[in-house]
Amino acid sequence: MNQVISFVDEQEVVRLTQDLVRIDSVFRPEQAGANEERVALFVADYLRKMGLEVYYEEVVPGRPNVIGIYDSGRPGKTLLFEAHTDVVTEGDRDAWSYDPFGATISGGRIYGRGSCDTKGNLAAAICAVKAIQRSKQEFTGKILLCIPCDEEGMMIGIKDFIRRGWANNVDAAIICEPEENQLCITQKGAMRAILRTYGKMAHGAMPLTGINPNTRMARAIVALEELERKEMARLGQHPMLGWPSITPTILQAPVKGDAQINVVPDQCMTTLDIRTVPGQDHEVLHGEMSAILEFLAREDDKFKATLEIIEERPWTLTAMEEEVVKAVASSYREITRKEPVYNGVPGATDGTFLHKAGIPILTTGAGDRHIPHHADEYVDIDQLVESTQLFALSALTFLTQPVRA
Repeated sequence: MNQVISFVDEQEVVRLTQDLVRIDSVFRPEQAGANEERVALFVADYLRKMGLEVYYEEVVPGRPNVIGIYDSGRPGKTLLFEAHTDVVTEGDRDAWSYDPFGATISGGRIYGRGSCDTKGNLAAAICAVKAIQRSKQEFTGKILLCIPCDEEGMMIGIKDFIRRGWANNVDAAIICEPEENQLCITQKGAMRAILRTYGKMAHGAMPLTGINPNTRMARAIVALEELERKEMARLGQHPMLGWPSITPTILQAPVKGDAQINVVPDQCMTTLDIRTVPGQDHEVLHGEMSAILEFLAREDDKFKATLEIIEERPWTLTAMEEEVVKAVASSYREITRKEPVYNGVPGATDGTFLHKAGIPILTTGAGDRHIPHHADEYVDIDQLVESTQLFALSALTFLTQPVRA
């Protein structure tokens, strides 16, 4: 079974990564045709040529999911590999040393937007299946390739995948993200919120004739910072995930209309990026934030605010005893002759919702975890090949035999 490693074709992995990176799949809603459609069509065609059973499902117009199935024809477990097709904006192209969609090879690295997050790992998962095909190694059950859209946004792709029932019979999932081939068994949760304070427009020379929502927002932000400190003191620093956080990101006043230096606005808005760790309950945390606003309203009868949770992703934790964790760990030892490094994902992934659906997940893959979303994003070719080997051997190990602790 370990011989599957020798069937991984380095040049094939590199070529496929380059092909994927060269297809711009940044979602730009203001621009027609700027979405994941072209790269999804390319992937679907590639999988069909491999002989896989392929499904192409539009989540919303121009934003499809691709599902590929490699079925052994024998009853058994189902292992899912997940890697998304969307990438974040390249930003200012002048900040790049290389064409962000050129997939340039330099110094043993492939440069380009998505090379690290996560088109390199998508290529690795696909090429891992090709290696298993070439090895002719018998196994039971099936490998399911889940290739969704919109991981970088509201994760509508994976939500649609689950809603259509694809996750119902999955026994475990490997989330293919840039984690330096570390075995990530936990990840932070996320809550996205919009906080609004309301006031009354007035002349800046006569502010008492109005109600200033900005000063009220300032009090709310300071109180939320204090709540963050209390949570940090209560929970401490998680050994794999670090600190919980409540971070104001966008701050805007007025919310509508033009801002003027001599006008007190009628409304102020801030967005909150809240990251949670094991030990935090999202419902309880929401209640504590609401209680802060209620307290501020009691202290100031002109204080009016609303808090809207627009997205919620729970933190995840997978036990070391889960078969998928043991399968990947034993495969890592076999390939590298080293002990695996266990870690946590600092952000949220599509795996969040697979976990919520009851599927044990493990996140791993090639790429420096600090490089995604940066200019001159890259992936090391040696690490990418190692990921492909790891995916292939882990799949066979999980599907063909029980794994000892």
